[in-house]
Amino acid sequence: MALWFNKHLNKLMYTSGALLVIGLVFLVMGDSAIRDITFILAALVAIGPILQRAWSALTVRSFSIELLITIAVIGALIIQEYTEAGIVTFLFLFGAYLEKRTLAKTRNSIQSLLDMAPNVAKVILDGEIVEVDIDEVEVGETVVVQPGGKIPVDGKIVKGKAQINESAISGESVLQNKTLEDEVFSGSVIDTGYIELEATKIGEDTTFSKIIELVEEASERKSGTEKFLNRFAQYYTPAIVVLAVVVGFISQNVHLAITFLVIACPGALIIGAPVAYVAGIGNSAKKGVLVKGGDTVDRFAKIDTVILDKTGTLTEGRPSVTNISIYNDMTEEEILALSASLEQVSEHHLGRTIVKEAEDRKLKDTDVKVTDAETIKARGVSGIINEDTYYIGNKKLMDEQNITIPEAIINDYISEQKEGQTAMFITKNGEVIGLISIMDRIKEDALEAVNTLRERGAEKLVMLTGDNRYAAEKVAAILGLDEFHAELLPDEKMAYIENEQNNKRKVMMVGDGINDAPALALSDVGVAIGHGGTDIAMETADVVLMSDKLKKLAIGYTMSKSTFNIMMQNTGIALITVVLLLLGVVYGYIHLASGMLIHQASVLAVIMNAMRLMPMNRKDNEEEISVKEAAAS
Repeated sequence: MALWFNKHLNKLMYTSGALLVIGLVFLVMGDSAIRDITFILAALVAIGPILQRAWSALTVRSFSIELLITIAVIGALIIQEYTEAGIVTFLFLFGAYLEKRTLAKTRNSIQSLLDMAPNVAKVILDGEIVEVDIDEVEVGETVVVQPGGKIPVDGKIVKGKAQINESAISGESVLQNKTLEDEVFSGSVIDTGYIELEATKIGEDTTFSKIIELVEEASERKSGTEKFLNRFAQYYTPAIVVLAVVVGFISQNVHLAITFLVIACPGALIIGAPVAYVAGIGNSAKKGVLVKGGDTVDRFAKIDTVILDKTGTLTEGRPSVTNISIYNDMTEEEILALSASLEQVSEHHLGRTIVKEAEDRKLKDTDVKVTDAETIKARGVSGIINEDTYYIGNKKLMDEQNITIPEAIINDYISEQKEGQTAMFITKNGEVIGLISIMDRIKEDALEAVNTLRERGAEKLVMLTGDNRYAAEKVAAILGLDEFHAELLPDEKMAYIENEQNNKRKVMMVGDGINDAPALALSDVGVAIGHGGTDIAMETADVVLMSDKLKKLAIGYTMSKSTFNIMMQNTGIALITVVLLLLGVVYGYIHLASGMLIHQASVLAVIMNAMRLMPMNRKDNEEEISVKEAAAS
C-alpha cells in the first residue's frame, strides 16, 4: 500500500486540488451541498498517504507528524469543518510534493557521483578486445581504455599514454598527463590518448567505489543535532495531542483544539537539519572533500586549532637530492650508490628519495652487498658492507651511536639545514664520510590555504614534523604559522594533541593518513591528504581530501562551517514559526487552513535555505569556495 501511495502521490494531489477548485466554484455560486461533497471528497482522496504514514509509524511505536494531521482532519470532518479538512489535506500533500522535489535537488551531487560509475570494461582475452560487465573484470587482467572512455578499474598503465580527467576522484578539472607505470583510478575519463592498464583493484575495492560508499554512509550518519531532534519528536507529538485535549477541554472549543494540533506540527524542525547536511556533504564530495557524516560536520565547524604535518601536507611530498658532500676519497656516484643500497630497506620518504636519485642516475649497486640492514625508527638505517658498519641518518642517530662529528662537518650540516634542506649523515665505522641534502618544496597553494583557515575562524595553526628544526622553522616562517615543533616521533605528536585537548581546544590534525594515522584518530577531526585515495587514509580519517592540494582543506572547513550555520538557521526558523503560529491560534489570528499553509511554507523555507549551499557545484573554479559571500554567517 505504501508503494502504491508513493507512486500515485502526484495524481492524488492533483485530484484533491481539482476537487477543491470545484468546491470553491460552488461556494461562490452559493450551492453549499455540492461544495461540502467536493471538499469531503478532496479530504478523503488526500488523506490516504497521510493515514498510511501515520499507521506505519504507530506500528513501530513512533508518533509522527502525519498522526497529528490525521487526528486533526478526522476531527474537522466530525465537526463538519469540511472546507478546512479538504484544504489541510491538500496542502500537506502539496508540501510533501514540493519537499520531495527540492530534496532531490540537494541529493543531485551524490546522484551525479553514482552516474559517473562505469558499467562495462574492455579487456584483452586471448589476444582480442572483449567488452565485459564491470563485475567480471579480474585483478591482473589488461584493460583497454580509448579516448572519451571511462576507466573502469584502478590500475597501472602498461602501454600508451593519455591526458586524463580525474575530477571524479580529486574534484580537480585540470587534465593529468599519465604514462607507463603511472597509477590511474576508476571513474576517471580519458580526454586524449590511449592506454592499456593492469587491473590492481576491482569492484568495491576501487577508489571510486570507496568514495561512493563513504558519501552514502556519510549522508545517513546522523549528527548529534539530528539525533536530538528525532528523540524530541518522539515526545513532542504525544505531548501536543495531550495539550490539544487540554486546550479543547478548557476552552470547550473543539475547533480550537484541532487547529492547535495542526499548527504545532514540527515539520520544518525535523527536516531542517538533514537537508542541510545532505546538501553540504554532497557538494563537498563533488569538490573532492569527503566528510564522513553530519557529526563530523558539526565537529569540523567548531575547530579552533589546526595541526599540520609537514611532508606531503604543507610540502609537495616529492623531495629530491640537492647536494652531496664527501669527506673521504669516494666519488659522488659511489657514495650515492652505497647509500641507495642501504636505504633499500627503508620505507621513509627520505630513504626512497635517495634510492630514486640513484635509479635516475642509472647507478648500479650490484657489487654492493648489504647484510644486517635495519631501519631505525625516526632516525635512519644501518647495515654492514664488506664487514664495515654504515649508518645513514639524522643528528639524533649520530648522538645515540656516540659518533663524533668534526666541527667543519657540523658547520656544513647547519648551513644546509638553514637553507630549508634536510641533511643526513653517512658514516663508516664511526667516521662521517658524507652528507646528503634533500629538499621538499612548499606547496604553491599552502599559504593561501593557511590564510583562508585563519580568516574562517582557526585561531591557532601549528606544524608538527619529524623533520629537522631548521627546515621546519623556514616552512613555518614562510607560511606564518603560530607554532612549529620539529624532530618529533609519532607518540610525541599524539602527546601534543592530547595537551591541546586538555586545554579545551578543538583540534584538527592534517596528515598523509599513513604515518600520522594515530594522530588522525586521536584528534577531534582527522583530515587525510588522500593522494588519490589510499585505503588507510579513507579508513582512519574523519575527512579525506581526494587530492594533494591543500586548498581542499579550506574548502572542507568553509563548507562545514556554512553547513552548520545553515542547520542552526533552519532550526531557528522552525522554532520561531511554531511559536508565532501557536500565539496566532491563541489570539484568534490563525485558523486551520491558513496555519497549515504557513506551516508548509516554513518547511519549504528551510529546504530553500539549505539549497544556498548548492551554488558551490555550479562552477569548477575553486575560488568560489569563499562561501563568505554565499552562505551562512
